Amino acid sequence: MNALTIAIALGGMALIYGFVTSRFVLGADAGNTRMQEIAAAIQEGAQAYLKRQYTTIAIVGVVVAVILFLTLGAISATGFVIGAVLSGTAGFIGMTISVRANVRTASAAQDGLQEGLTLAFRAGAITGLLVAGLALLAIAVFSWYLTGPAGHGWSGEDRSVVNGLTGLAFGASLISIFARLGGGIFTKAADVGADLVGKVEAGIPEDDPRNPAVIADNVGDNVGDCAGMAADLFETYVVTVGATMILTALLLGDVGPQLPSLMALPLLIGGACIVTSIVGTFFVKLGRKANIMGAMYKGFLVSAVLSIPAIWLAISYALGGMASEFQVGAREVHGFDLFHSAMVGLAITGLIIWITEYYTGTSFRPVKSIAKASVTGHGTNVIQGLAISLEATALPTLLIVAGIIVAHQIAGLLGIAYAATAMLALAGMVVALDAYGPVTDNAGGIAEMAGLDDSVRAKTDALDAVGNTTKAVTKGYAIGSAGLAALVLFAAYTTDLREFFPELTVDFSLENPYVIVGLLLGALLPYLFGAMGMTAVGRAAGDVVRDVRAQFKANPGIMTHQTRPDYARTVDLVTKAAIKEMIVPSLLPVLAPIVVYFAITLVAGRENGFAALGALLLGVIVGGLFLALSMTSGGGAWDNAKKYIEDGNFGGKGSEAHKAAVTGDTVGDPYKDTAGPAVNPMIKITNIVALLLLAALASG
Repeated sequence: MNALTIAIALGGMALIYGFVTSRFVLGADAGNTRMQEIAAAIQEGAQAYLKRQYTTIAIVGVVVAVILFLTLGAISATGFVIGAVLSGTAGFIGMTISVRANVRTASAAQDGLQEGLTLAFRAGAITGLLVAGLALLAIAVFSWYLTGPAGHGWSGEDRSVVNGLTGLAFGASLISIFARLGGGIFTKAADVGADLVGKVEAGIPEDDPRNPAVIADNVGDNVGDCAGMAADLFETYVVTVGATMILTALLLGDVGPQLPSLMALPLLIGGACIVTSIVGTFFVKLGRKANIMGAMYKGFLVSAVLSIPAIWLAISYALGGMASEFQVGAREVHGFDLFHSAMVGLAITGLIIWITEYYTGTSFRPVKSIAKASVTGHGTNVIQGLAISLEATALPTLLIVAGIIVAHQIAGLLGIAYAATAMLALAGMVVALDAYGPVTDNAGGIAEMAGLDDSVRAKTDALDAVGNTTKAVTKGYAIGSAGLAALVLFAAYTTDLREFFPELTVDFSLENPYVIVGLLLGALLPYLFGAMGMTAVGRAAGDVVRDVRAQFKANPGIMTHQTRPDYARTVDLVTKAAIKEMIVPSLLPVLAPIVVYFAITLVAGRENGFAALGALLLGVIVGGLFLALSMTSGGGAWDNAKKYIEDGNFGGKGSEAHKAAVTGDTVGDPYKDTAGPAVNPMIKITNIVALLLLAALASG
């Protein structure tokens, strides 16, 4: 059995796990009638949002698919459609499971902390394994079709497979950026609006059923942190594995019978790690200290440790032995080199998770420093939060730099590609950690609104506090892997450029002013994109604030529990605002590479157009990496500083420090859940568009 067939079979195991585990989750007790009513309202709002969002995306998608068909042919267009549909499917499945598991987690928490943890994590694991499985199957089955029934070769000389995989990555990326940004705008507009009017103005608790925005906030947790993250990591997986395969084809050209195995190797590594991730999910259990985060790390650690022999076996099987060697330019690469590069990727994954927890966990200096600064007011909270967000870029950057150097020393560009592939091989377990978050967040809200015993809310709060950290950890992981993936895409761009236009001498030196122009414009894009996202949240949150104030004023019975607020009205308002606001920012990374290339080419010739475009890609990678790390870690630290105070520190709930922390959290929310995470797909989509532009120019 060849490596590609095995990869397809292992991808199928993820779908089987998802189906079996979903039966377990959905078969659990859904609680009393009141709990089910609240959960139904959240489900209805989430379904309505995704239906409207996907309808809007489909219109854009059809236009893009037609353009690809006319410029690059049917294979690229087909790959785009497959990537787009499956990316949307991953997000939809994640959201569907989440909005049904939330009420069951609240019900399970009545029986104990372990019961609530098991149900919430298994729900997250369904999303995680389905994301990894669907992504792996998308690439593997499409590759099998292209190289089998369609009769195309793996070699880089036959552009069909490369163009098809690039189209697949573009489809996944386009849907991801819409889902990430649209979901982020929705969730933070509802959250910020609910906090400003509920906690700050009306003085009522979080998740109080009197607040009309509370259901919208719970809907937002699912469409942003669950559906958005599922589409995001699906896209990252497809782009990273696809980029590794594309780079292999371009660098190796044709190495005879070894090439099919080398092309399928990233898929086999992904499939092997799906098995280790499935095993790891069964180790998420509380120990004697009842440490929830420790239980999560136990499952992740088991998956990571088992991945070491799994990757060894995958490489050895695909290459016919670890000592097998092949030529990449002037460098001789062995199976051992690819294994060691993959180990670098696993090490980066573990260390990025630890660094992110350090900056966002309530047990460490950064969060405590923000909480302490809240004692002296709102301004000092914001100043310290900004300081931590800037500081949080240093350690991840140094780690990524070290990883790039080590992997490149081991196996050149291919080493960096395999380090990134190994990072994404654990995506199933990492997405499980993230998708757990919105389930427990919603469970706490349902427990509050349904009037369950305080002991139940204490358990859901404990589960939710960890979920806040796991969401931050996942964002750090996604951004770190995006940096390496984008570097692999840039290497594919320069390799493609030499192959398509050998007659051109493109000067990438800093003495070329158009390279500086490209670097500056590229570094600008993430900031402009982030500004658009933040502004969108502010506008939409303003609409929520006005709506909640209007309901409180028009219906005084809401505050005395005599009448219920109009939840549906607020959900619909946020839905319309999020869909409207996501379009323009999402198209920025798609259009920018095209505009820059043609503008510079018109002014200074084709060579400088390609130089400026390549520099633009590097600028996006560097600027985007720093901005995304700063926003996600800083926002997570602000959020947990508020939770740290709410746990009874520095005066506890209702104190002046708490009020200042709420302000900081309000600033940090769109940082960590809208603009920051959306920069991740933005980095990669810019690079993918550049690859498609090269192919279109070459074929034209």
